[in-house]
Amino acid sequence: MSFTPQKKHQKKIRRITIAIIGFYLLIGTSLYMFQEKILFRPIELAQDYEFVFSHDFEELTIKTEDEASLNAIHFKVENPKGVILYFHGNKGNIQRWGTYAEFFVEKNYDVLVMDYRTYGKSKGKLSESALYDDAQLFYDNLKKQYDESEITVYGRSLGTGIATWVASKNTPKQLLLETPYYSIADVAKYRFPIFPIESLLNYKLPNHQFIKDVKCPISIFHGTKDKVVPYKSGRKLFDETPKGLIAFTTIEGGSHNDLIMFEDYLERIDSVLE
Repeated sequence: MSFTPQKKHQKKIRRITIAIIGFYLLIGTSLYMFQEKILFRPIELAQDYEFVFSHDFEELTIKTEDEASLNAIHFKVENPKGVILYFHGNKGNIQRWGTYAEFFVEKNYDVLVMDYRTYGKSKGKLSESALYDDAQLFYDNLKKQYDESEITVYGRSLGTGIATWVASKNTPKQLLLETPYYSIADVAKYRFPIFPIESLLNYKLPNHQFIKDVKCPISIFHGTKDKVVPYKSGRKLFDETPKGLIAFTTIEGGSHNDLIMFEDYLERIDSVLE
């Protein structure tokens, strides 16, 4: 039996179509199966690891109701202007992020930086609800030592969704967001535009929903050259938030990890912290 050129062409097109669909399903399945490894990039630490920082600190370990163990660093200064509860990004652990947080210690603030489950010395099963519950646990811990009017909630990248959730459930002095996203799905669509991201994601972190319930002043910082969380995602978060308490600082030329190098960021941070 012989095939006409037209039938051969149709058969080739069918094979190519099947291959494309198979590849699409393979990538989609991989995104679903490995989304936690893509979103969270922890570096574990031995339980006897000794942190090294330039400022005095206290190491904390808090147990949760589900037997998780959460590690944190609490920097303390004499006569602090207040305290900053700092929710960090998706890579590393508090050895890295504590160094970032010392920027605020230099400005005479106490700072508490927690590690999420699976990060550093923290242990426990990771989930979106656990992120929120653990964050509230540390906020409650701070309320035993500080008045809420002294608490500034700070979120960096991944941590902005957690920080905004905390601020929406409590009454801190203010909320500061560095390189925030509209939602995790919004960022994922930017990277994987041809997939049904909403259906694949187990982690939503809908910043745009939480921020509507925040009653304290909000300051957002975002660089125009951010390739991790697109500037337009942070801008959309601002644009769809009721105005009055919120301010957006555009850092021209700023990328994801270098806003501290820009005068616009430094001036605005000094303004909101003073």
